[in-house]
Amino acid sequence: MTADLQRRGPALLHVATPSLSVVEGVLAAGYDGVVVDLQHGEVGLEAACMMLRAIPRGTAHAYARVSSIDSGAIGRLLDSGARGIVAPTVESADEARALVAAAKYPPLGRRSLGPSRPALYDGADYCRAGNAAVAAVVQIETRLGVERADEILAVEGVDSVYLGPADLAVSYGLPGRADWEAGPVLDAIETATATARRHGRTVGLYCASAGYAAALLERGLVDYVGLGIDLVLVTRAARDLIEQLKGTP
Repeated sequence: MTADLQRRGPALLHVATPSLSVVEGVLAAGYDGVVVDLQHGEVGLEAACMMLRAIPRGTAHAYARVSSIDSGAIGRLLDSGARGIVAPTVESADEARALVAAAKYPPLGRRSLGPSRPALYDGADYCRAGNAAVAAVVQIETRLGVERADEILAVEGVDSVYLGPADLAVSYGLPGRADWEAGPVLDAIETATATARRHGRTVGLYCASAGYAAALLERGLVDYVGLGIDLVLVTRAARDLIEQLKGTP
């Protein structure tokens, strides 16, 4: 990761393997944060809570993507130090409200007060400080989600929208991939971003290449990016090495 990309906006790696070492390693390499991925990959709840503890307390982009909006699981992830909960495939205001209820303390939500990691939030009012520190992130990744983005992002307590281009592409009948430079997927990204700006929400987007991510950050289209997946990076590096070996006379 280049210094220029770090200056343009936070970059997060999706971590789909249950490894504290991967989390520590990518942060040491210069990533600004991670998305511990309980939706895709091999990370279960117990492993995710341990991985979050490998992240220095106070790291803003210590995110966890859940497989569903389950208040019990979300509460445990937050108590272990998650600073953001990403809820996948949000397509309605009701789903957004359920996320806020699980991720925020009263009066915004219904999160139970009982941290397993001490002194998570600084401030005289612990609940207020916790609500400010934790991001409720709706993931919009379908055509229907884009069409309903205005009502979703109007929900009080939603902090950010994270756009999933591959599933978004599939919902438009296109191949499921990232880094769209034209067509309905980019149009949908721009529409969702404009809606988020009207509601004062930040915007993130998963990207496969650093060049594409840098261009969007430079344009100000997004505020942060997901950049790569640990399993994909390992596979790519392994392929490159073995191809170099087999290609050597």
